[in-house]
Amino acid sequence: ITVDKGELRAVIGPNGAGKTTMMDIITGKTRPDEGSVLWNQSVDLTELDEAGTARLGIGRKFQKPTVFETQSVEDNIALALASARTVWATLFHRRSATEAARIGEILELVRLDGERAAQAGDLSHGQKQWLEIGMLLAQDPELLLVDEPAAGMTDAETMRTAELLREIAGQHTVVVVEHDMEFVRALDCRVTVLHQGHVLAEGSLDHVSANPEVVEVYLGRCGRRVVTAEALASAEHRTTAAVALRGPAALGSVDTPLPARRSAGVRSLVETNGGRRTARIKLLWVLTC
Repeated sequence: ITVDKGELRAVIGPNGAGKTTMMDIITGKTRPDEGSVLWNQSVDLTELDEAGTARLGIGRKFQKPTVFETQSVEDNIALALASARTVWATLFHRRSATEAARIGEILELVRLDGERAAQAGDLSHGQKQWLEIGMLLAQDPELLLVDEPAAGMTDAETMRTAELLREIAGQHTVVVVEHDMEFVRALDCRVTVLHQGHVLAEGSLDHVSANPEVVEVYLGRCGRRVVTAEALASAEHRTTAAVALRGPAALGSVDTPLPARRSAGVRSLVETNGGRRTARIKLLWVLTC
């Protein structure tokens, strides 16, 4: 995989494809048995640990947001600012006008300027994700590795996150690992598909979605299909199963047949991560209560 400076790149693939391992290797958390990872075509990252890659300007955001929940939003950004971290510098530090301006710029960029005095623990899940992205930006990294930022977000937060990452790209290189195809489409960037540790396809989302191998291993062979009960359980269990697989022609909603109110049986929804299974279950709960 080659990522250009200032590029926004999305990385997708089934579970076990090697997406997280790729990030682990880039950041020095995991050492590969062989191969190399070149930074600026000169530094082999496989020879560095996590602290060494961070000093080079590589920042990573994990899926679960990690912020200082008892501190204000503004203080979270201030604590993450790139500055001297010696004992004396920390004890006698006074916030400069330059630092205050930088904090304001970041808060405005991540849509949290109006929440600067709020405790980080009081933010919504999506806002915490934005705050952590802001904390990464405060370190002024050249490369941001972002792991499933849209997980658990509302649709509105998901689209705002895509907009935020598009704005960050250019001044920073951004690599996003994600399963939500709607979010990937909103990023409007080059997509790399991984499978079993190898690059399976690369190009626009429409291009990789039309690739038969990608459809086979990731998006679903038929895009949308119903599997009979006999395919999943013996007839004696009287199980009715509707299995929905997302594919290139079915990236939106999937119709879910509702059983009669008093009928027995099981409906099973199987999709890739980000397929809106949880949202659909919540909707069914409202409709049947």
